Amino acid sequence: MGKRIISQARGKGSFSYRVRRKAYTIKLKYPPRLEGEGTVIKLINSPGHTAPIAKIKSNKGIFYISAFKGMIEGQNIKFNGKEIKDGNIMKIKDMPIKTPIYNLESRPGDGGVFVKTGGSSASVNRIVGNDIFILMPSKKEKKFNPECRAVIGIIAGTGRLDKPILKAGKQFYIKKSRNKLWPRTSAVKVNVVDHPFGSGRGKRIKSKIAKRNAPPGKRVGLLRPRRTGKRN
Repeated sequence: MGKRIISQARGKGSFSYRVRRKAYTIKLKYPPRLEGEGTVIKLINSPGHTAPIAKIKSNKGIFYISAFKGMIEGQNIKFNGKEIKDGNIMKIKDMPIKTPIYNLESRPGDGGVFVKTGGSSASVNRIVGNDIFILMPSKKEKKFNPECRAVIGIIAGTGRLDKPILKAGKQFYIKKSRNKLWPRTSAVKVNVVDHPFGSGRGKRIKSKIAKRNAPPGKRVGLLRPRRTGKRN
């Protein structure tokens, strides 16, 4: 009896190739409407996230956000005020230029979708009429609605990538906590039973074009490209 090749097993979505739900049960978003103050109840270590998670109690209930650098338990944070202080959640139209921010909303009231990785932050770059331009961590500028909210500060976990991963075992457990496929092996370097491109023969491969509705295991190479070959 044969066995599934890795690309088929991943496509099927078995427990070996599926994200652990427990690592992502916490949604890092704030409620659509926030007023007054909130209190940081607890700081949580989550293997599925790159920064500590802050559990915050407000008059709208309990919600979770990424902790900022220097956050402590029992700290009070303000919502929709005018005070520029780390941890406060407010509209970007009320922030001065060069303010570091994170957990930025794409549309007003969606709870924050941009800049959530540990150690990262964006900044208010310029204001042109009713548009506010934010300098993202990628050093690219993006236009936002002035009513969008964000958290002031820098996400905790700065320097996360500075320390090298010296042992393969450490990388193994980092990937395992998120069920990532690791180590990744080049397709032409594996055995013929493990991949359609496998075996030592036929290294001068022509590009393979897989059908759009091909099953897992056949979806390798170029997936329904609009065109192939050199452009004249």
